[in-house]
Amino acid sequence: MTRPLRIQYPGAYYHVTCRGNEKKLIFADAQDQKTFLEKLSLSLEIYNVSLLSYVCMPNHFHLLATTPDGNLSEFMRHFNISYTSFFNHRHSRVGHLYQGRYKSFLIDSDNYLLRVSRYIHLNPIRVKSHIEKSIDDKIDILLKYKASSLSGYFSVEKRKDFVNYSTVLDHMGGDNRRGRQEYRKFIELGIEQDTENPLESVKVLGIVGDADFVQSIKEKFLSMEVSEREQPALRKLRKIFEPDELIDNFMSLISKSRGDVCQRGKRSVERSMLMELLYRFCRITQPEIGRLLGGIDYSSVSQGRKRLQVRLKHEPQLKKRFNKLSDQLIQMSRGKI
Repeated sequence: MTRPLRIQYPGAYYHVTCRGNEKKLIFADAQDQKTFLEKLSLSLEIYNVSLLSYVCMPNHFHLLATTPDGNLSEFMRHFNISYTSFFNHRHSRVGHLYQGRYKSFLIDSDNYLLRVSRYIHLNPIRVKSHIEKSIDDKIDILLKYKASSLSGYFSVEKRKDFVNYSTVLDHMGGDNRRGRQEYRKFIELGIEQDTENPLESVKVLGIVGDADFVQSIKEKFLSMEVSEREQPALRKLRKIFEPDELIDNFMSLISKSRGDVCQRGKRSVERSMLMELLYRFCRITQPEIGRLLGGIDYSSVSQGRKRLQVRLKHEPQLKKRFNKLSDQLIQMSRGKI
């Protein structure tokens, strides 16, 4: 059976899901879920992907996301590999964690975004043990379910900084008190009416949308006259910089020479930041980064990036500096500096 085409383009919206291999658990406990979300947050940042909704179930997960750079495959590959590596190491196992590749559905954001978001958030009550429970009990279960983005839609205090709540709430009148109340009513209505899965009608093409949207996607991306190789939007991830250009701009911003920062055996924070920026903005591999920075081996690049990520998490001033450098580099790429 032919694999469905991964339709990728800047600004596309997707429902993404992965299920455990042989339907086995992918989360053994709360620590697994915590690390899953940490790695998800980092992958979102690296690949400039915006997450709108998520839920973690014992043996699968659901995401609703949009990709400004048209790079869903790259994002999911990085994220799934990073979590699988963690899970296998922690639980002393080897092999595939997930059942095949991730599944993705292209979403018509104008007409189906709300319904897909609700479908994701209602997953915790769609298990056999909760089917016969009252509406009030089901609402209570959803409110107490921690491994979901739903609580942040109801209460600003419970939000995660890696979730974009505004895009969905804009369909309910805005990210304000009224919009949050309307979204809650929308969720409660879905429970009362036991709404259907909005993905059920897309078994073949993998597109969730009205007839005009589906036809538009067919014409743009599924035409037999245009091969996938001839569609850069389907295959090529946009680069912000060429590597040497980024290095030169980075050195200019920190007022240091390339030799000072890239000196072999030196473990400066500037070198670690440069590694991370090359990985994010130039979309090159870690071995390639090592060659650019004076012949550093792959493991040194990997360890340098990991150390930086830990420091960024625990050192607010360093994170502020790193984000400022990132913003300045983007401005330089647009000719504004």
